Order: sequence, then structure tokens, then C-alpha cells
Amino acid sequence: MKTRKRKTKITVTPAIAGKRGWVFCLLGALLITIAIPARAQCTAENTAFQSGEHVMYDLYFNWKFIWKKVGLASLTTFSTTYQSQPAYRFNLLSVGSKKTDFFFKMRDTLTCYVTEKLEPLYFRKAAEEGDRYTVDEAWFSYKDGLSHVKQKRTWRDHPPQEMEYSDTRCIFDMLSILAQARSYNPDDYKVGDRIMFPMATGRRVEEQTLIYRGKEEVKANNDTIYRCLVFSFVEYKKGKEKEVITFFISDDKNHLPIRLDMYLNFGSAKAFLKSVRDNRYPMTSVVGKK
Repeated sequence: MKTRKRKTKITVTPAIAGKRGWVFCLLGALLITIAIPARAQCTAENTAFQSGEHVMYDLYFNWKFIWKKVGLASLTTFSTTYQSQPAYRFNLLSVGSKKTDFFFKMRDTLTCYVTEKLEPLYFRKAAEEGDRYTVDEAWFSYKDGLSHVKQKRTWRDHPPQEMEYSDTRCIFDMLSILAQARSYNPDDYKVGDRIMFPMATGRRVEEQTLIYRGKEEVKANNDTIYRCLVFSFVEYKKGKEKEVITFFISDDKNHLPIRLDMYLNFGSAKAFLKSVRDNRYPMTSVVGKK
């Protein structure tokens, strides 16, 4: 059973398209261990992260066969409270360098709160990208066996857009879904397996598709080589499959993204792990230095 109520007619551009793909790509990498059961019960046990974890990434873009560093991204996790109840808070900050501001300014800040059992509570994304500034918010609730989400997008110079969505399955935002995804065990995956999951993107809830490709050794920006699980994020247009992102994820209990190869509408881009501290488990996926 699904119910949907919209207050404004909305035309949606895929989140991966154009320059707005940066944050989506980083978050997508953190989702790839997901195999969410079809249930409205959205709680789960955290077996992957701890309060204080801090991850940094270097962002690169390809200009005419030359790779240029264009910015940094950081992901942090903290224990906190939300409406007087124990919770986790996740923050993702993506910032372009001053040199690239001349071509395209990027300042994205994402925050979300989940319960200690990883149940989504609240999500906010403030994005300054080029000459556009938007704020997305989502409020989650649970009643009569259904998950409900209310979403609102506020523009700098346009009326706000709102929508509501209900589903018998769990509904997640970009950050809360990673909290659960990282705790799932991918050992049962077989090459070619397809993983489907729903995600609130600010103005609607969309189904996403990932394909497991196998394992590979890759180098990060800390001169370390990691054994990684490889996944492809794909889109379907006119019946044809198009690869949008290739994810390389640490093959250990942390399930951290090590490298992302992104095939965007405006060119190609990459993100490399730069550093991680206060991770819950040793990085047993390390196979050597280079």
C-alpha cells in the first residue's frame, strides 16, 4: 500500500545530473551495502560506526584530459539528542576550492538525526551551487504500519515546494539510509546482483539501482592500497542501461568508500579517500602502501 499527497506540481531532474551530482555521488557510495527489507519497521542495530568518526575526501574534475583538484568533502558522526531523546547526528560538508569558485561555487551542508536504533527523524540540506541556493528539509513519522515523510524545498527567490509521501516500506533520506546500509553484510552478494532501494531526494522518493561487480584493489589519496567491493550505480533511459558512478568500498566492517568514478552530464569526476579517524574497526581491507 502506498499513499501520496502533493501540494505542488514538481518537475524533477535526476539528482545525479549536472554539477549537483557531487554530494549525491558521495552519499551513494555510503549506501551500497544496503538490502533493506520491505517493512515499515525502520529500526536496526548499529554494527559499523561510532561517535566521533571523521572521514575526508579529495574531489577532482577532468578538464580536457587534465585532472584538477576542485574541493574537499568531510563526513562526521556524533552522539547527541533530538527532542530530548538520544540520537546520532551526521554532517556532510562539501566545499569547492577558491580557484574553482571562478568557474562554479559549491558549498553544500547536510545534517540528519536518527534514533539510536537508526530510525530516521529529520534531514536538512543547504546547497549553494553556482548562483542557486536551496534548503531541503524532511520530517519522518510512523503510524498504522506506515512510514511517512513530509518534505519541503525552500528557494532563494521562488515559492517553497512541499510534498508528502507514505509507504509500507522504510523511507530514508540521503544520510539516514547510510547509517543502516553500513551495518549490512554483503558477503552473500554475487557478481551481477542488483540492489534496489528507495530514497527521499528533497522533492520526491525515488527508487535507485546498484549492481555488484566483484572485488578490486585500489589506491586512495593517503598512499594506501585497499581491497574493495565494486558497485555500479545505473540509470535506465529508453530501455538502455547507463552507468553513472562506479563505487570502490572497503572490504571490511567499516564499509567506507575509498574511490568514486563519476560519469556526469558535464564531464567526469573522481573522489578519493584522504583520511579517516576514530573509525570503529581496524581497516583490515588494507593490502599495502604505495
